[in-house]
Amino acid sequence: MKKIKNYPRPQLVRNNWLNLNGKWNFVFDDNNIGEKKQYFNNFPESKEILVPFTYETKMSGINDETIHENIWYSNNIELNLNKDKRTILHFEGSDFVTKLWINGMYVGMNIGGYHRFSFDISEYVINGKNNITIKVEDSLSKSQPRGKQRYKKESFRCWYIQTTGIWKTIWIENVPKNYIISVKNTPNYDDKNIDIELSTNINQKDIASYEIETEIKYNNEIINVERYKLEDNILKYKIDICNSQNNHEVKSWSPEHPYLYDINYRLYKNNILIDEVSSYFGVRKISIENSKILLNNKELYLKMILDQGYWAGSHLTPPSEEAIIKDIEIVKKYGYNGIRKHQKIEDERFLYYCDVNGILVWNEMANCYEFNDKSVEYFMNEWIKVVKQNYNHPSIITWVPINESWGIREVPESIEEQNFANSLYYITKSLDKTRPVISNDGWEHTISDIITIHDYKQESDLLYNEYNDKELAVLNNKKAYNTIHKLFSGDYKYNGQPIIMSEYGGIALNSDKGWGYGKQVIDEKEFIKRFESLTNVIRKTDYITGYCYTQLTDVQQEINGLVDENRKEKFSKEIINKINSINKK
Repeated sequence: MKKIKNYPRPQLVRNNWLNLNGKWNFVFDDNNIGEKKQYFNNFPESKEILVPFTYETKMSGINDETIHENIWYSNNIELNLNKDKRTILHFEGSDFVTKLWINGMYVGMNIGGYHRFSFDISEYVINGKNNITIKVEDSLSKSQPRGKQRYKKESFRCWYIQTTGIWKTIWIENVPKNYIISVKNTPNYDDKNIDIELSTNINQKDIASYEIETEIKYNNEIINVERYKLEDNILKYKIDICNSQNNHEVKSWSPEHPYLYDINYRLYKNNILIDEVSSYFGVRKISIENSKILLNNKELYLKMILDQGYWAGSHLTPPSEEAIIKDIEIVKKYGYNGIRKHQKIEDERFLYYCDVNGILVWNEMANCYEFNDKSVEYFMNEWIKVVKQNYNHPSIITWVPINESWGIREVPESIEEQNFANSLYYITKSLDKTRPVISNDGWEHTISDIITIHDYKQESDLLYNEYNDKELAVLNNKKAYNTIHKLFSGDYKYNGQPIIMSEYGGIALNSDKGWGYGKQVIDEKEFIKRFESLTNVIRKTDYITGYCYTQLTDVQQEINGLVDENRKEKFSKEIINKINSINKK
């Protein structure tokens, strides 16, 4: 499987693409006059910004942390057009309302800050120089999915400097007039085959002349090739990975052996190749049985670390592909087998490297902070897009739409908010039958495949006494750490699900520059003692099937990372790895 450096969409690759990251013209529009004054035709005197870093960051070249609700970008791009191709402009992420003009003509808009979106700009571009103008509107509204972005003018507790505008790669792709739009891969571990749902843009009246060829390879050896006629824009079919003809022994994906298959899709019209995309998949199965999580039909004990995906100079945007790789290497060296990506939909290259390195991922959405019709609309629309966008990655083993009742503060008693949490559960299940869903991580669960606990007690004996309950009767009325929150909302009760301590620890070194959970430790020796005792208590609690330590890195004013914001090691990787490597008894 060949990785194209910096290619933003590793699950659907074409070789013909143009990266638009780099220097753009940029202006603040605090009086919101840009549309009236037609900045898309006459861009005013401007600053320069380095895309995809937002104006709040040092790496953008602007480094202004104050609130600006309307901002503009402009750039001139040289294009060499082919009349037989269409031109697609992709945004990997732009927060929050993004409006696009090409050569002074309005193309369209997108709402949402965390998903990929695209515009077909074929009718707006010309051969040679083309102007791209973008307006982004953002606010401190708690109705927007915002994750850990602050909703006040100043940072507070564990909420950080806002992210405004383009914060992931922007790029152009040339595609045929008729092309493959998307592919959904569902490997079946037990049956040794793969279900495929492939979408195209082909007009129904011409559909009979088209075919799809699918080729599966492992280590450059062809395993299977099959061709299917199209009968609709969406083609559903199944292809064997292992059969009597190929005698191939299926290689399953796991943290110990993250085996991956290449899969290529070719679109033919009257036997002439029209379009081709490449992808990959891992054959693995996540299931739940007898209150345990199983990977490939074997019990899985999760040893995860919470990762918020922030960097000192670039905030939510990875400073480079190498930085993504480095974070995953740090996770492995500390002895963890999984990452809970917290309140962020990460750059898809991160998921690619988790796939390659065998890192398990909980994919968690950025939450709103109030409940109303608008927040429901924003959140549901974007969550559906996120699940579809990231579906093919074998590293993702759990979907987490909501954390700690954020955006549904009345969920213990509110039927409407319980219905919303349950609707997220069911809509996710309708899109993905293969993965567990945690509708509200940490406490006040409604319908959920896994029950999760957040507890930041710093004394191991108190933590042990709290959860040493073999009958599990207390769980139904358990209050979460230092809060009024119970583990279940309303009349919901424990029903035999796996139980995971999905946040604990948060231990911070003594400092007057930030905060952690509980009393800070004075040195590494005290940290190791506390970390080991808390981790051992969780591991010795029979019914708990895994844990997630808070957290991987320091983030701005929050200083409870194993490494600091610049990824400098604070505590010994060797000692922590040894503690994490102890098997559950």
